[in-house]
Amino acid sequence: MTASATCCAIQGIAGVPVTVEADQSNGLPGFTVVGLTDRAIQEAKVRVKAAVQNSGFGFPTRKLTVNLAPAELPKEGTGFDLAIAMAVLRCGGHDLPRLDGTALLGELALDGGLRPVAGVLPMARSLRAAGVRRLVVPGGNAAEACLVEGLEVVAPGTLRACVEHLDGTAPLAPAAPGPPPEEAPSGFDLADIRGQPTAKRALEIAAAGGHNLLMVGPPGSGKSMLARALASLLPDLGVEASLEVAAVYSLRGALRDRPAASLRPPFRSPHHSISRAGLVGGGAGLAQPGEISLAHRGILFLDELCEFSRAHLEALRQPLEERVITVTRVRGAVQFPASITLVAAANPCPCGHHQDPTRLCTCEPRALAAYRARLSGPVRDRIDLVVRVPRQPYRRLFDASLEEPSAAVRLRVEAARDHQRERLPDQREPPLNALLAPRGLVGSCLPTRAATRLLAAAGERLGLSARGFHRVLRVARTIADLAGDERVGEDALAEALRHRGEPGL
Repeated sequence: MTASATCCAIQGIAGVPVTVEADQSNGLPGFTVVGLTDRAIQEAKVRVKAAVQNSGFGFPTRKLTVNLAPAELPKEGTGFDLAIAMAVLRCGGHDLPRLDGTALLGELALDGGLRPVAGVLPMARSLRAAGVRRLVVPGGNAAEACLVEGLEVVAPGTLRACVEHLDGTAPLAPAAPGPPPEEAPSGFDLADIRGQPTAKRALEIAAAGGHNLLMVGPPGSGKSMLARALASLLPDLGVEASLEVAAVYSLRGALRDRPAASLRPPFRSPHHSISRAGLVGGGAGLAQPGEISLAHRGILFLDELCEFSRAHLEALRQPLEERVITVTRVRGAVQFPASITLVAAANPCPCGHHQDPTRLCTCEPRALAAYRARLSGPVRDRIDLVVRVPRQPYRRLFDASLEEPSAAVRLRVEAARDHQRERLPDQREPPLNALLAPRGLVGSCLPTRAATRLLAAAGERLGLSARGFHRVLRVARTIADLAGDERVGEDALAEALRHRGEPGL
């Protein structure tokens, strides 16, 4: 006798529906699970048998074989437990008529309880696209599963409650989406930061167009505060974009750090001692998303940029250009989203006081050269805005009368983004200027004749690469959008070129 149930495996950030097939046949009693599974799924044999028996059901006493199809797809994790148990119960003769159009996800405890698993949101999205109408998940996963429209979500607490719901003995009410989370204001407010008008202007440009930013200055000048204040300038995400972000966090089991229904852009700030796999993704078995993917649709802040190893920084090249990161492992290659705004802060030298008028730099030339060599030319060329953040006079720290709050700047940022949406209304992706393709770049910018002459002269003098040329134009387009100008003029282009200058790093 055979029976089946539906669950889901993860491949990158997408789910792949999996059919759990159970077969009971003559032979010595045994329990075999096949289908390119990992150790966690092999151990499911113990969990499933104990959970079935401790829930008051009989476990088949003949030879039992379970196959997870498609068999060529690598599978890992404990989320298959519940579907395996249901297939085994049906194979043993238990009548469960409501499994058509139903998928089951969850880990089983030995006493029959259901435990949450990682990756439920991307799996729920993929199952819904495949035609699944009902999804059974543990209670700890109900909130994220309810974010998928058109899917009836049921969250029993135990295996017995799940069986009684499916056979109609004790139906459960569908889980309902919870109230939207009350989120605290993100980061610092610009009004909390004294002075630094040039850096604040760069923050506004970066927020409006999604441009990468590097701040260079001595220790304690406010670089980290400025980076965290950038989060307060970003508009909320759309529903689809927020689901993309939540799906990445669900894969990492990190929804405790960020509510699944949050509309705020993420802000990630990994320490410079992070591993390469932790930054770009990877790990043992099937690859997991790294910090760069957790910052998707938001900000990746690298403090003390030159303390990161060169290999880590070179790994940023592809995602900064292509907005995705491809991680290749023995068990296959997967692709994770990585559409980020990179914000970096660095000291000008190891001691932090190079060209500081108030402190003497003690770095030897060889140490200074090695420090700066960690930021290669190709990575530096992918940064749109570079600003110096000097130390502020002490008297300036007591004067807050002229500081503009983040709320006022955010209004200008939202207006600039409205201009970008009007210019490219048919794009599915948020039409940020940082994402403008080279082919239509000049047509989107419409530079004046004076601006064209200035860019040609500056490109020759500064030795701009073709990438640098495009990035200057994109920044100038954002500056013009902030000013409400239809065309990129000479003033906007001159400001973009100033931010392309060399800050001493």
